[in-house]
Amino acid sequence: MSDARFIAGYGLAQTLPGPLFTFAAYLGAVQTPAPNGWTGGILALLAIFLPAWLLIVGALPFWAWLRAREGVQAALRGINADVVGILLATLYTPVMTSAIMMPLDAALALACFGMLTVWRLPPWLVVGIAGGIGWALSAGTGMY
Repeated sequence: MSDARFIAGYGLAQTLPGPLFTFAAYLGAVQTPAPNGWTGGILALLAIFLPAWLLIVGALPFWAWLRAREGVQAALRGINADVVGILLATLYTPVMTSAIMMPLDAALALACFGMLTVWRLPPWLVVGIAGGIGWALSAGTGMY
């Protein structure tokens, strides 16, 4: 799969609820070897949910006991911190390294961030605005 196709799917998945699950289905659908298409998408979606379901089924009877243990609480705090680091690393590579090529790209990314955090616009609208700006820039300069 090309970097552009990967980034396009990643960006679109971020606009929907449950972006990691949506992205898993996207990757299963667009992969080159079979199964792909609808079958690959459904298999990938099932595969990403399976570990969580197995964990729930296995841990639910003991959850109250587990949650009261200090070691488990510390592990969960560490896991949460790790997830933030992994998401930041993913933001940098491949997203920023393949999408931010010139100062105008960085300005557009910062403007989109502002639309999401300061003006609290819905993600689907920000994606539409950014896509429109990107289309206008590509039509005018031929650089994009």
